[in-house]
Amino acid sequence: MNILLLGKNGQVGWDLQRSLSPLGDLTALDRHSTTADGGCGDLSQLDQLRETVLALRPDVIVNAAAHTAVDKAESEPELAHMLNALAPGALAEIAQTVGALLVHYSTDYVFDGRGTTPWVEDAATGPLSVYGRSKLDGERAIVASGCRHLIFRTSWVYAARGGNFAKTMLRLAAERDRLTVIDDQWGAPTGADLIADITAHAICQTLQEPGLTGLYHLAAAGETTWNGYARFVLDTARTIKPDQALKAQEVAPVPTIAFPTPAQRPLNSRLDTSRLRETFQLNLPHWQTGVRRMLAEIL
Repeated sequence: MNILLLGKNGQVGWDLQRSLSPLGDLTALDRHSTTADGGCGDLSQLDQLRETVLALRPDVIVNAAAHTAVDKAESEPELAHMLNALAPGALAEIAQTVGALLVHYSTDYVFDGRGTTPWVEDAATGPLSVYGRSKLDGERAIVASGCRHLIFRTSWVYAARGGNFAKTMLRLAAERDRLTVIDDQWGAPTGADLIADITAHAICQTLQEPGLTGLYHLAAAGETTWNGYARFVLDTARTIKPDQALKAQEVAPVPTIAFPTPAQRPLNSRLDTSRLRETFQLNLPHWQTGVRRMLAEIL
């Protein structure tokens, strides 16, 4: 099997290099890749992307590249649309041409965040931001192409590598006696390693059973707020490393309006993962399991 991975150095892309390697010959690219690396991985260069796919003729294309700077997207909507909508559409068209399975990642930001019920795949969408609209347009372009595809919507993604919310909380807790963290946005912190492992599993099954293609919600089990997430991080860090100098004794709850941002965030980012679990016979671990493991790795 020949696999083309785009976005190899992102949070999910980095773990995908590990999870996809055992499946076949992997060509992993990022936006700086050149012909010497196997081709172009820059989503803003659509013609070169097409040439790369035609040259490699992969059996599977995994697109882990995207414009993910949610607030910055508000001031550069054309770039966000290029990377999150036009490029996935172009990849889908060329995947259809070469007969490849396209794997793509989307987001809970395609929803408006109302209510408290976890979102199912077929729920009405209503993105609140440029980022959310661009990701929804990308989904639609892939479906419209007619290519075989797996689209995974996920949320609150973190990884041990690079910056993340937990590292920020640990840094601030070492500097301050009191933290204020949002408590009216709900979701499930989901590890890049979990996303990568499920991707590899789903690819293998889908290649054997083509009827499994489609849209799935992928997130860790359970739910919390950013405030609950922060408190769990600090409590777990104190357990793992008791001598760590954490000054913060309080994590005060505040509403989203206390931290105005250019892009509006959905309050309800809960995703119903029943379709994924039942189709691929999976057990999704509780969000605390992955966060605890990540903290043990970075502390």
